[in-house]
Amino acid sequence: MTTRLYYDDSMLTEFDATVTAVREHDGRTAVTLDRTAFYPTSGGQPFDTGRLGDAAVIDVVDDEATGEILHIVDGTIVEGAAVKGSIDRARRLDHMQQHTGQHILSAAFEKIHQARTVSFHLGAETSTIDLDKDPGAAAVAAAERLANEVVWADRAIDIRYATEDEAALLPLRKEPKRTGRLRLIEVPDCDLSACGGTHVPRTGVIGMIAVAGTERFKGGLRVSFVCGARALARFGRMRATLEDTVKRISVHPDDVPAAIGRLQDEMKAQRQLMRAQQEKLAVSEAASLRGGADIANGIALVVAYVAGWDSQGLKLLASTLTSGPGVVAALVGDGSPAPVVVARSEDGRVDCGDVLRGLLEELGGKGGGKPAMAQGAVRAEAAPVRAELRTRLLAALA
Repeated sequence: MTTRLYYDDSMLTEFDATVTAVREHDGRTAVTLDRTAFYPTSGGQPFDTGRLGDAAVIDVVDDEATGEILHIVDGTIVEGAAVKGSIDRARRLDHMQQHTGQHILSAAFEKIHQARTVSFHLGAETSTIDLDKDPGAAAVAAAERLANEVVWADRAIDIRYATEDEAALLPLRKEPKRTGRLRLIEVPDCDLSACGGTHVPRTGVIGMIAVAGTERFKGGLRVSFVCGARALARFGRMRATLEDTVKRISVHPDDVPAAIGRLQDEMKAQRQLMRAQQEKLAVSEAASLRGGADIANGIALVVAYVAGWDSQGLKLLASTLTSGPGVVAALVGDGSPAPVVVARSEDGRVDCGDVLRGLLEELGGKGGGKPAMAQGAVRAEAAPVRAELRTRLLAALA
């Protein structure tokens, strides 16, 4: 059984050990040691990376059946060798900040809102906790404030051990999943939990805990958060985004929301004006296109490239073209992928949805529709799209 050095000293990132075995695990070289500071993936926390001698440690696996920790390495190590282990300090500190921050944030939600954490995931950019209920936006902000008060109090975090019977008498935040001797992590006047993960020695090392977002999830609430260096990096990205936005719309940072609202109103007004103009233009454009239509079995067939019309405009134009009897229209707009609309009059027999699906199978793209009208975007230039549409519609009208 591997002695887990991180249990008693999570700040330890260098150690000496002896290789007890070298074997294959899922097609990769796995090394076991008599003692290790490498943390394996467990409890929602990812593994450590680093080196064992000259070999890179690319994964760490907890073999619960044997109590061994498997170090997946890229390199050569021999059984019985004395090796020096070194852990990626930045990755370890990041994981400690996030994991300890999770304990404190979960405890805050439970203390002031009785919202229990049912799962935790430490992701590459953000971490999440899933609460068993949604306490509301104000409650999320209150829990965030309380959690940061604990961080800024710089409380010493205690690690101790207890038997199952002893733990049963303690006010643990959640029931332990393991049996036997339990490792307890205590944040004074905040949280007491059984946990095998790595944690910072004092809450101040976390720096800060910032809620990055929330979403409803399985009847409860999923809370995304960042701690420490991640919070700083996220603030930096937000600052850069805000500075760029301020330059683009030439307003004070505090006025950005109102300025965006005005731009949205202006865009809505412009879209309404464009729609009104397109409706007027569609009548004359439809008459022009209908005048140049081919006749196939008594049906006026219009297959045309229409410059300057977006997908909604093409749909409006196609509807205008086919508002009377005996017309089938296929219109292609600007762009790649090219917007396409296929439509027919109510008395037509062409299945526009089938025609578009055949076109998509031939040229690629996405879209769909019903027998009377179909709409999509095709991954090709307008000319080959128009030619293929003409061929397919002539065949359908034959």
